[in-house]
Amino acid sequence: MNAEALSWVAAFPIGAALDYTSVLIFALTGALVASRQQLDLVGFIFIAALTAVGGGTLRDLLLGRDPVFWVGQPQYIVLIAFAAVIVFFTAHFLESRYRTLLWLDAAALAVAVPAGVAVTMNLGHGPITVLIMGVVTGTFGGLMRDVVCNEVPLVIKQGELYLSCAFAGAVAAVISKQFIDQMLPCLLICAGVTFALRAGTLRFGWALPVYKARPPRHK
Repeated sequence: MNAEALSWVAAFPIGAALDYTSVLIFALTGALVASRQQLDLVGFIFIAALTAVGGGTLRDLLLGRDPVFWVGQPQYIVLIAFAAVIVFFTAHFLESRYRTLLWLDAAALAVAVPAGVAVTMNLGHGPITVLIMGVVTGTFGGLMRDVVCNEVPLVIKQGELYLSCAFAGAVAAVISKQFIDQMLPCLLICAGVTFALRAGTLRFGWALPVYKARPPRHK
C-alpha cells in the first residue's frame, strides 16, 4: 500500500467505516425480507433503506448530529440501492433465504453496535449514552424492517438472543475503554462479543430465561 493510500486510511474515521459496512449488510437483510414479501424493485430499495439507516438515523437525531449521516453523505443511499438491486436479481438462488437473513443480520448487528459506540464516544458522551446509542444503532433498523413487513421482530422474538447481544457488546466496549486508550481494540471487542453471542443463539440455541406467568397466590 502506497503512502497516499495509507494516509487516506489513517484519516478515514472508524465510525464512518463501520457505518458504511453496517449499512451495506443491513441493506442486504432488508432486501432479503422484501424478497420474502415478494415486493417490486422499488419496495426492495425502500425496505433495504429503512433497515440500513433506521438505527443510525435515530441515533443521530437523539445525539443532535446535523446533518444526519446519510443526509450529509448521499452515497449511503446509492450503496443501499445497489445492494437491493443485487438481491432482487439473485435472491432466488439461495437455498434458504431466512437462514441467510439470520446470519447476515448477525454480522450487521456486530458492525452496527460498535458503529453507534464509536460515534457516541467521539462526541464525548458518557458510558450510559454510549450503551444506549450502541443498542439503538444496532437494533432499530431491523425492528422497523420487521414491523413494516409484518414479521415478528427479531429484537423481541422469544428464544432469540438479539437485544441482549447488542447490549452485551456495548457493555464490553465501555468496560474495555476503561483499560485501553485506543478506540479500535475496544470496538473489535464489542463486535466480537456481539457476534459470538448472536452466533451462539443461531448455532447452539443459546437463550436467556424468560418470564413465565404464574397463577396468583391466594391467602
